[in-house]
Parts: sequence; structure tokens; C-alpha cells
Amino acid sequence: MNDSHPARLRADRVRLGYKGNTISDQLSVDIPDEKFTVIIGPNACGKSTLLRALARLLTPEAGTVLLDDKPVTDYPAKELARRVGLLPQSSTAPDGIRVADLVARGRYPHQTMLRQWSRADEEAVAAAMAATGVTELSARPVEQLSGGQRQRVWISMVLAQQTPIILLDEPTTYLDIAYQIQLLDLCRSLNRDSGRTVVAVLHDLNHAFRYADHLIAMRDGRVVACGEPAEIVTAELVREVFALRCRIVADPETGTPLVIPLAENAAQVH
Repeated sequence: MNDSHPARLRADRVRLGYKGNTISDQLSVDIPDEKFTVIIGPNACGKSTLLRALARLLTPEAGTVLLDDKPVTDYPAKELARRVGLLPQSSTAPDGIRVADLVARGRYPHQTMLRQWSRADEEAVAAAMAATGVTELSARPVEQLSGGQRQRVWISMVLAQQTPIILLDEPTTYLDIAYQIQLLDLCRSLNRDSGRTVVAVLHDLNHAFRYADHLIAMRDGRVVACGEPAEIVTAELVREVFALRCRIVADPETGTPLVIPLAENAAQVH
């Protein structure tokens, strides 16, 4: 890992699971600071579980999640929410809430007895909605929106939080291809232009390989490989992680690894 980008956020030998069902054990992961990290892996391999632990929504049964060398459990809730923002896999909005009001909830961690709603909050909300293309929806009830529109509103709320670390669990869900690319371009610009650390769980491998500075490949609750996509992505890695036979070629637009599934994969399904 590049020493100029040490890991502010990391999991140290954690055991993660639900109701006695262990998903990961002795799992250690470093999230390099000021990088765009993408986590990939098959369904139920522990990607979302790891993200929930990094955001303190799930307490490890053993081991520790650390932020700036301090256990995340030691931070007051509002302080942690000013440092780490999370878009979970699924979210439910209160009945009847308008888009602008939901996005404004991202500013809650910044409110105190001495600091109430301010012009800075208004500007943060407006900028977040503009970045995700939902400004024109600001007065609409969230429940009346399509799945893709709602997803962009939830992303707006996380952006309005203005945290230096952003965790996104399958952020491209429900989005059509144009908005998927727009969102991933936005994530990259947040990383490169404002130095934010962005972590996303993605299912589309070619999106992951094109956008990630740092890639974490998981299977069965463990990390199979991590590093820059150009250095670690091989046909053998894709086969090991996803049981998919493929060719890896250079993306003609970016030169990043591009997955071409072999035709025999489709033949075996029929």
C-alpha cells in the first residue's frame, strides 16, 4: 500500500456474523485513505457485512474496527456520523417525506445546541441534489418516485452529510446505465477533486475494474486478493472468486481490465 495513503479506516481480525451464524472470521481489511476502493465478490460472501461493520452498524463478535487508530465504538454517534457516511443496501423513508427534507437529514450530524440550521446546510443540500440530478424532484414525496429516483435521493442524503469517508453498498442498484456511469463518475470526482475516501460494493466487474484505485475481492467471508486492478485482476482470479471462465483484455477506452465471459459459460447453463 502506498505510504502516502495510509488506512484511516480498517478492520483488525474481526469475526462478523448474525445470530450465531459466522460470515467472516479473522478478517483484516485496510481501506486506503483518499482512494476509491471497490469491494467485489459473489452474493453472500460478506461484502455488505463488512461495510456494515466499518460503519458501526454491526458490532464484531471479536476483533476491532478502527478509525484513526481508535475503535469506532469509542466515538459518539454524531461525531462518527461526521466522519463516515453510509448508503445501506436498502433504506425506508418516513411516510410522506419530501425529497428535500430527506436529503436535509444528512445534515443532522452537524447540528448542535449552538449550531442550528444554517446557510452552509442549505448549500450542502442543494449541491448534493444537483450532483445526483434530483433538484427538480425536491418537492416530491419520496414514496412517489421510481426505484432509480429514490436511489439517487438516498445518495444525495449521504453526500449532504459531507463526510471524508463515504461507504456505498451497491449504489448503482435500480439505476439505468447512464445514471450508473454518472454516479461512478461522481464518486471518482469526489475522490480526486476533494480527497474523499470512497468505498463501494459493486456487482458489475467491468465498472469495478474501470473505476477502482484499490480493489478488494472477497469469497466465503475472506479476502482473496486486494490491490490495484491492473496488478491483481486475472482470468484465474475471476474464476476463483466467481466460478466464471473468462478472458481479460484491455478496455479500449481506459486500458483497465475488461472481463469477457467465455461462450462455454452460457452453453453450460442450457
